[in-house]
Amino acid sequence: MCELYSKEATLALRGKHIGPSCTVFFAEDPVKIVRAGRQYMFDERGRRYLDCINNVAHVGHCHPEVVEAAQKQMALLNTNSRFLHDNIVAYAQRLVATLPPQLCVCYFTNSGSEANDLALRLARRFRGRHDVITLEHAYHGHLSSLIEISPYKFQKGKDDQKEFVHVAPAPDTYRGKFREDHADPASAYAAEVQGIIEDAHRRGRKIAAFIAESMQSCGGQIIPPADYFRRVAEHIRGAGGVFIADEVQVGFGRSGRHFWGFQVHGEDFIPDIVTMGKPMGNGHPLACVVTTREIAEAFHGSGMEYFNTFGGNPVSCAVGLAVLDVIEKEDLQGNAIRVGNYLTELLNKQKAKHTLIGDIRGIGLFIGIDLVRDRERRTPATAEAQHVTYKMKEKQVLLSADGPHRNVLKIKPPMCFTREDAEFLVEQLDGVLTVLEESIGTQTEPANSSENTLHRTKSLGRAASKCPALPGCEMNLHRGSRAGAVQGQMAQFLPLASGLPLSSALRCEKGCGSHRHSAGPPEPCCIICCCLRRRTKGRSVPSAAHCAHPAQRKSALQTENTAVGGGQTRRTGWLCLRTGLAAPGSRSGLPEQLPKPGTESRALKSFLQKPEFMGNLPLQLAKGTHTLRKF
Repeated sequence: MCELYSKEATLALRGKHIGPSCTVFFAEDPVKIVRAGRQYMFDERGRRYLDCINNVAHVGHCHPEVVEAAQKQMALLNTNSRFLHDNIVAYAQRLVATLPPQLCVCYFTNSGSEANDLALRLARRFRGRHDVITLEHAYHGHLSSLIEISPYKFQKGKDDQKEFVHVAPAPDTYRGKFREDHADPASAYAAEVQGIIEDAHRRGRKIAAFIAESMQSCGGQIIPPADYFRRVAEHIRGAGGVFIADEVQVGFGRSGRHFWGFQVHGEDFIPDIVTMGKPMGNGHPLACVVTTREIAEAFHGSGMEYFNTFGGNPVSCAVGLAVLDVIEKEDLQGNAIRVGNYLTELLNKQKAKHTLIGDIRGIGLFIGIDLVRDRERRTPATAEAQHVTYKMKEKQVLLSADGPHRNVLKIKPPMCFTREDAEFLVEQLDGVLTVLEESIGTQTEPANSSENTLHRTKSLGRAASKCPALPGCEMNLHRGSRAGAVQGQMAQFLPLASGLPLSSALRCEKGCGSHRHSAGPPEPCCIICCCLRRRTKGRSVPSAAHCAHPAQRKSALQTENTAVGGGQTRRTGWLCLRTGLAAPGSRSGLPEQLPKPGTESRALKSFLQKPEFMGNLPLQLAKGTHTLRKF
């Protein structure tokens, strides 16, 4: 294995030289990957992880046939794509053979973002219009033109929605406006698009295109209802626009039933433009736009030539041809439906067992697990989902969580995923969910606002608190101190902050009350020991300092002076080292006037009920912030 630096050195250098906006998976404790093969990845210690994230390594990491094709062509020739060469036409011919005959003209690029940007140019040039209809929670790429049409991005940032961008409801029949009990959700969601078109026309605007992923990925693994796309296409074309199908995430046989995701929606639905990327080169930068001859000629008529230096270069096309060969030879499309159906069956059994699972949805090897706190209300289990991804990583299974609430576990592994892999994934998930549900108990139910926010029990020799993570478990604080454990709304999130070693807390469910934090345990005896730092009479109880999680130890040192600081300590005060959120007694984020002894419950309850606090808490946990200044 080749490793230039230690993991710590790599993280330090990344912090120094890589932009802070460039995040990594499992930011609290990243996995350092040094090699991979098929559906497995290996870290610097040689540990093997089952990869359920990488739809990029479509036919499997480092597939020998793909590697060989790239090596051979690289050793022979790689050059500017404006030179005449056989590979680009050979690949284009193979590619369009998988599509309906109307889609026959290719433009090669290097990434899905480039492809979607070019698709917008084609659509806008076709009839001289500019406006675009996109879907809620959609993501289509990182270029400025695509951030503008990606609510997944622009609704999180400071950018306003542009006047030429119109957002239609996501066709989500589980959590959306029209659900599974609706008589005809496809028509209802399509009517929303028609309403947007009519409203735009009343304001003198013209629609150039409707763009959507054939199956929405960042939006939470959404499968539109049958016939939705066909009806939308009718409305869009009737208004003079075109339909762009974004296949960057879901193309090349992932659905199992068909080679392209849009084909899932019926043979009578054919988009005007198709974009593709990620899986196309199995990790090699390769992407494409395919459209009709009519649209291509209109684009050419603009008088501006299109060229892309590396798009469709000889090596990229050799790689693309090899990927198509492997998909066919190894029947990976058939594997996607066989293994995908089996995995979905196993997951539905887990749904019957675990109340945290609200919905299992997907097609082939494109599956989403929607985690909820309350099945009836479908309350997103955001913090729980983040916790699950970290615990699954410990079990050597790599998953990610996404969707508008970041509560949907996404499964989109390499297409060589096996039945044995599916069984291993589900076995580990079952174990993680079982432990998690046991630990949170009634916390999966909505908090009762009439209950006291702060629970306190006093005794002569010690102070004990109900642990918010373990129902029925008591934890002892430093001898002689007054105790407090945050419950209610705050406790729903803090114990489950991503990266916290929940398992260590569960091992002491019955004996937690007999242990003194000041003894300096090798790992926390209770979740709240790790998550919250205790300040008492100017001293810090050493529970956080002895936390088994390295990020918490580091944060304890960083936070002590900046967040508490100034020598102003409180008799009772909690500071969360994972999020930077505070209960009464810390300096930042609370009213300037200190609460009087005995009034902490009222002050905390007032603080927690602030709209900006309640609205931001899940988001701040998801972002992993460590600052109090957000509030």
